Amino acid sequence: MLSLEQAVDAAPSLAALQQRIRDSQRYLDLVKHLLPVSMRPHVHAGPVHDTEWCLLVASAAASTKLRQLVPSLQQVLTQNGAQVSSIRIKVQAKGR
Repeated sequence: MLSLEQAVDAAPSLAALQQRIRDSQRYLDLVKHLLPVSMRPHVHAGPVHDTEWCLLVASAAASTKLRQLVPSLQQVLTQNGAQVSSIRIKVQAKGR
């Protein structure tokens, strides 16, 4: 019997998905220090599609504040070799 990790690694499409999830979390880890402490629990790593990274936020207010930080976030990502050319912010509906 294969472990979940072995099964994912054996399927190219699942392995690619797993890598995108890892990349997204790594990007968030790189920029988290730029987020106000009170906002950090409300910002989550979202999907990566090509060179676009999505951040998920809990409210419109958090989205507005985060949009102000996008240039700084982008700079840190670029300095750390991330292949992200744009950052999209999406308000996540409650209960998800």
